[in-house]
Amino acid sequence: MKKWMILVVVIGMLVWSVSDFFDSKENSAERFENADGEEEIESIEEEEKIENSEEEGQIDNENKNEEVVTGLDIGNMAPDFQLETLTGDKVKLSDFRGHRVMINFWATWCPPCRAEMPDIEKFHQDKEIVILAVNLTDTESSIKDVNKFADEYQLTFPILMDSNLDVSTLYHIHPIPTTYMIDSNGLISFKAFGAMNYDMMVQEFEKMK
Repeated sequence: MKKWMILVVVIGMLVWSVSDFFDSKENSAERFENADGEEEIESIEEEEKIENSEEEGQIDNENKNEEVVTGLDIGNMAPDFQLETLTGDKVKLSDFRGHRVMINFWATWCPPCRAEMPDIEKFHQDKEIVILAVNLTDTESSIKDVNKFADEYQLTFPILMDSNLDVSTLYHIHPIPTTYMIDSNGLISFKAFGAMNYDMMVQEFEKMK
């Protein structure tokens, strides 16, 4: 009778041990499965975040490109052009990207142009500004008048000859003088219809980047 009871106890213990072994193995497998699943979900989420950030970056770049348009309004990219100077050199607006530029449309017969020209020369001497003085050459009596004007006012910046008024037409010039201030990125930051004085030039210059 005792042997039978001992045998029953031993068999019960064996059954419990086997059952506990398989339960623990099954729980471990579940834990590994859950861990793998969580890692897979985290990996997918990270990939989605990267894709979303890349898409947002592309959209931002596209929006920036769309915002910058060539035109004559403040914030527009200034229309590019190329003209010959009074001395025969070729000058292109886009060659001065990275510098602040003042484009001044003028003629020798224009009294306000004469009035502001000494201030433009002083502005050119005092500040790191590129001056492109576009002469409406087709309206002049003679090229000699332009040479005489430059000598009289001792101008040290380039005089650009708009012989066919192509650039004047491109910039819709009606009254003269007309001035455009272009920042280092080539964007129009200011425009003036009529003569400017030195203080106005410096004020707008300091606003530009």
